[in-house]
Amino acid sequence: MNLSKNLKKIAISAVAGASAVLLAACGGIGSQQNASEASAQANPDAVITVNSVEPTGELLPGNVSDTASWKIATQLFDGLVTFTNKGELVMDEAESITPNEDASVYTIKLKSGLKFSDGEAITAQTYARSWSYAANATNAQVGASIFSTIKGYDELQQDGVDANAQLSGLRVVDDQTLEVTLNAPDSSFSYKVGDVAFLPIPSVAYKDIHGFGKNPTVSNGPYVLDAWNIGKDIKLKKNPQYSGVRAPKNAGIDFVVYDSLDTAYSDLQGGNIDVLDTIPTSALGTYMTESSIQAFSDSSSAFKSITIPQNLAHFSGEEGALRRQAISYAIDRDGVIQKILSGAATPATDFLAPVIAGYSKDLSGSDVLKYDAAKAKQLWAQADAISPWSGTFSIGYNADGPYKAWVDAVANSIANSLGIEATGNPYPTSKDFASAVNQRQVGGAFRSGLQSDYPHPEGYLFQAYDSASADGKGLNNGDYKSAEFDGLMDKAAAQTSLNDAIKTYQQSEELLLKDLPVIPLWYDNVSAGATKQMKTVKFNYMGLPSYYELEKSK
Repeated sequence: MNLSKNLKKIAISAVAGASAVLLAACGGIGSQQNASEASAQANPDAVITVNSVEPTGELLPGNVSDTASWKIATQLFDGLVTFTNKGELVMDEAESITPNEDASVYTIKLKSGLKFSDGEAITAQTYARSWSYAANATNAQVGASIFSTIKGYDELQQDGVDANAQLSGLRVVDDQTLEVTLNAPDSSFSYKVGDVAFLPIPSVAYKDIHGFGKNPTVSNGPYVLDAWNIGKDIKLKKNPQYSGVRAPKNAGIDFVVYDSLDTAYSDLQGGNIDVLDTIPTSALGTYMTESSIQAFSDSSSAFKSITIPQNLAHFSGEEGALRRQAISYAIDRDGVIQKILSGAATPATDFLAPVIAGYSKDLSGSDVLKYDAAKAKQLWAQADAISPWSGTFSIGYNADGPYKAWVDAVANSIANSLGIEATGNPYPTSKDFASAVNQRQVGGAFRSGLQSDYPHPEGYLFQAYDSASADGKGLNNGDYKSAEFDGLMDKAAAQTSLNDAIKTYQQSEELLLKDLPVIPLWYDNVSAGATKQMKTVKFNYMGLPSYYELEKSK
């Protein structure tokens, strides 16, 4: 498929077809209407309660680095494009996004009449300023690297650059036209602008940017912030000014903060919360037959792994290559999935996910993802001949998520296969864990994974392993750097045929299978639940609730 030509077709049809495309997604991942309530009327005045953990920091789009923050920020803000529950691209605030022949220059036309909830007009300058702020190294936004293909990005990474300096590749033609010049072709750009970091922020935010991140009371998405009660809940209410493609079917979303999924599941069973997006490990074997709830299970885009930082002792150079392979062979993925996750996952065969274009079970080198204790021990011994191992192999994770059981099981598999000490390293909360990862203070391996904001292989590979995404500028939290890998990312970006790009992306994955900056584990299934009172429950391509579509019966 030629992406340039396809995008031009999308630009023409998006306005008239947006609603129809979204309706066609009713059969998407996990979509369900409660049979017993099928004839009941929906209550548009209902506020839907859903589970969450405390966001790690700000709700500023460019500084979102965790799922909890992403859930909120993407409900508060709309961007140029969005995606259906099946992962199909739909124009949102953009009327059209049109590339030139080699996908190095994009012309973005905005819809007319766009406004923030306080009435401020949303223009091409709004987007140019928002993107430049997020890309500017002085502003230390974790999503900065996603702007790296835009001309002028490198200049904004210099020490001492003015915090207000703008990306030179952004030209505001008029209020509704933004021309984007890239420093290299990027055929994924029209998908990439669906990333949370590309969401616009209002001018009031710049008066106190961190204060706004903690209290973003002005937004342009389906919802506006009503209250953020730290450690308790984050309340969103319907945005009365909203005119985008995600019109809410409810009056608001109340994200209830839990430090235990088991507690959240008990609340679901008792009818004290409407939707639970993740079933705790303890209930995975029984929740599908639980009579008090509606149960959901399906494939998702969630890739799970263990990151071994590049600077971790014994894990660099030839010794490190051997140990990384040994760790991978030492993990009994099938055993952990069946015994701990009750079969609610699929063993990884690549670095993408089954619902993403380019997913493969047949990459060269993928044998390293198969359990082989004898091979693991042999490789570990070879590494010991270079430099003897000492200490404990630890795996960091946050205790308020569903991780302890499988982390302990993976650690036991490693310990039993290699004859070493291996253990989980718990952090009390998601916020504590994310802070340690972002500040490079974990001191060992740590649980990791990815659900890209946009359903394109570039979102999984460039964002997590390219050198531009390392050193706190993206999601490359192990700081893996490979000129060969970076070159393959550049090559894929320049290929306007998706089929050609996929071949290049798969070459890059075969390199990752040699270097193993992370140890692929499995792809999580959607395992979720809702009360019987929920009339309509849908899940998006990421396997998370489609919040604006949630409906409760009267």
